[in-house]
Amino acid sequence: MLAKMGDRGPIRGVVDGPLAMDNTISLTAARTKRLTSLLVGAADILIVPNLEAGNILARELTYAAQAEGAGLVMGAKVPVMLTSRAGDEQSRLFFCAVAVPYAHWQATGQSAVAARQETAG
Repeated sequence: MLAKMGDRGPIRGVVDGPLAMDNTISLTAARTKRLTSLLVGAADILIVPNLEAGNILARELTYAAQAEGAGLVMGAKVPVMLTSRAGDEQSRLFFCAVAVPYAHWQATGQSAVAARQETAG
């Protein structure tokens, strides 16, 4: 039987860094440099220090690795989506898929997933 996301208990994660880009996406690069972090080659979330670095990272992933992604400015009163003028409809949908649950959390202080499970029964 598969457990639902809410059944897993508190969300836990591993934070590490700073790590160079190659070390976050390539286990081979990290092993060559003898890095031993749990995140080398397997990071799910990349956090950048400012808007310029985020823009560079997003374009690097989009065009060099054909990645899909979405980003928000954290700390604003409402979600600020950082869409690209070159983005298509699917790209904009990804941004909305990140912004809507974040807005729910900002307004209520609880996970949108947990709230949906409570209303579903």
